[in-house]
Amino acid sequence: MIPKGVWLICIVLSPSLATIINVSKFPKDFMFGTATASYQVEGAWNEDGKGENTWDEVTHRVPSPIVDNSTGDVACDSYHKYKEDVAMLKHLGVTHYRFSLSWSRILPTGFNNKINSLGITYYKNLIKELRANNIEPLVTIFHWDTPQPLENLGGWTNELIIDRFVDYAKVVFENFGDDITYWLTFNEPKQTCNGGYGSQDKAPLVNSPGIGEYLCTHNLLKAHAKAWHLYDEHFRSRQKGKVGMAIDTGWLEPDTNSTKDVDAAERAQQFSHGWHARPLILGDYPEVMKTVIAERSSLEGFSQSRLPQFTQDEIEYLKGTLDYLGLNYYTTFMVKDADDKRINVISYEADAEINMYQKDEWPKSASSWLRVVPWGLRKTLNWIKNTYGDIPIIITENGVSEDGSSLEDDTRVDYYQQHLSSVKDAMDDGVNVFGFTAWSLMDNFEWLRGYTEHFGMYHVDFASPDRTRTPKKSVEYFRNVIKYGCVLGNSTCDN
Repeated sequence: MIPKGVWLICIVLSPSLATIINVSKFPKDFMFGTATASYQVEGAWNEDGKGENTWDEVTHRVPSPIVDNSTGDVACDSYHKYKEDVAMLKHLGVTHYRFSLSWSRILPTGFNNKINSLGITYYKNLIKELRANNIEPLVTIFHWDTPQPLENLGGWTNELIIDRFVDYAKVVFENFGDDITYWLTFNEPKQTCNGGYGSQDKAPLVNSPGIGEYLCTHNLLKAHAKAWHLYDEHFRSRQKGKVGMAIDTGWLEPDTNSTKDVDAAERAQQFSHGWHARPLILGDYPEVMKTVIAERSSLEGFSQSRLPQFTQDEIEYLKGTLDYLGLNYYTTFMVKDADDKRINVISYEADAEINMYQKDEWPKSASSWLRVVPWGLRKTLNWIKNTYGDIPIIITENGVSEDGSSLEDDTRVDYYQQHLSSVKDAMDDGVNVFGFTAWSLMDNFEWLRGYTEHFGMYHVDFASPDRTRTPKKSVEYFRNVIKYGCVLGNSTCDN
């Protein structure tokens, strides 16, 4: 007999991967949604006064760095088909839709001397359409598409961009804030900075490892804090919104239980998630980052650490500037302490002094970096709570890619079922998770991979002028998850 007051958690096995599934129901007010990003779906790259951004510039290079030579010039054509997008969201039954604004569509030069009224109108119409269908807009202010005129001045490595971003945020708050509860200043700063200025797998593809990527992050974090304070001081009392950031990380699991590997895995997580979250919660970079990079910089002959320092005033200004945390999680890596510290290599990756790999038995996706490891999400959520306390968390991205050859996307159905189960496990552990956002609503332009990897629940025919959308199997699954609050997508979950 089960004692009174003790929950019974029924379990089932996921048919493809034999994973234990948590079938207790999500709370009635739990937010379920899906997401896109402006450059990946909007198209209309030079219509109605929009300026050029870094992804426009990168995709138009000859030869193209995009694997299939494609661009986001038209993409899903959401600029013209936003009502169709909202109809798809309505069919899914989502509570929220996460989308991003194009800085260049609103401020074509990147500066606030010229505001593009047609760009403002587009987003107002989208927000109005969402609200008319009882869908909460969750708005990302910046998702990797820096205005090219600002990039020509150094982009995120030039501190002038801090005030330019704040100017942009002010325009955004003034024009849309009365209808927005949830703001995200930035999506995945690691990809903006490490990808854009270090590893060169994101625009602007600048080669400045170990230096540019740290300058970028330093300026980006200060821009976030200044935008947060702007909202807090001038808009919050009237608009009643919340300002957060979407920070990505994989789970980083020690390869062995040796002290070296356990420490290496924790160091890796501080270099990944802690790099961006810790300054906004506690005021400064992780101690291990400051120590290791300073030591390596000295050994490399630098007169000071390659990692910039915050002043004490900046630490106080940064601290506590997250109303909630967005978490983007896709996969997990095994971590070993690096025997070869590679002091002669100047880069973020070398600074972490680790080696990472993924296990062969973990199921693959269409993306080389993404293997299906759902238990890593539970561990990540618990790590965040244990590291930073009871900060409210929403999963702002979670998803898996396939090759687009079939509408029977069972891999995606299994992926969501297992990861939603992992989220519910973490909630049962006491983690304060209030929502889940699937990536993505529909197939779209997947950055340097072009249209070769498909993350959408809706298939998009990119060969058709109409960019025809067709639901995949995962649409009905996710729709039923939302309807019943149950990872099984039916009514059999426990209350």
